[in-house]
Amino acid sequence: MNYRAWNHRCWLVSYMSLDQVLHEFKKSQDWAGLHVADNSCFHYRTRLMLRMLEDSCHRQDSIACFSYCAELYEVWKEELNWNEMLIKRYIGREALWLHRRFLSICWINHFARTSTGDVSCHIDHKIGRHCNFDMFMNNELQLFRSCTTIVDDDFEDYQAQATYSAIYILWLTKQISPRFGFELQKKLRAGELEILLSKVSEKTSVWDFLGVECGSK
Repeated sequence: MNYRAWNHRCWLVSYMSLDQVLHEFKKSQDWAGLHVADNSCFHYRTRLMLRMLEDSCHRQDSIACFSYCAELYEVWKEELNWNEMLIKRYIGREALWLHRRFLSICWINHFARTSTGDVSCHIDHKIGRHCNFDMFMNNELQLFRSCTTIVDDDFEDYQAQATYSAIYILWLTKQISPRFGFELQKKLRAGELEILLSKVSEKTSVWDFLGVECGSK
């Protein structure tokens, strides 16, 4: 399916009923799992998930809202787990890391709770549960470390995986509050990113800038 077709489907999302959105979300997972390099499909899933979030903000009935938000919480949790599985199975696929950026920022903004009890968004109140922010960040740090080992220097996919994982963790430090971003950077082992940079043969100016930014804080 080409880009124009996917773009048209994204446009149709705003005209779908919630049942249609959920059906499309479930149906598109099989395609995405078989075409992990196709960013257009993951963009379509992003649009579907945003529509789910939008719908949660317009529900008036408290009981129905509670049930829907609990379901939405599980949808996001399962998508994060599924994305992590794909990242580890299909090495060096940028589309998967870009999709994780979307999932992570929404998770932080709508579901995560800090260790001090601060809630990111109203959805957390509605579902009566929370995702511990520290646990989430530690999981992302573990994912980063599991993907930075370059097993074979001649296999470019391993280099790409290491690069994408490092760019992701640096990006993540800039999406959270300065205090939490600094704490995350402290958890990165000394010289961890610098060593990784030295192993990656092709370093863009943006990548160098990110490395300097991280080291300077």
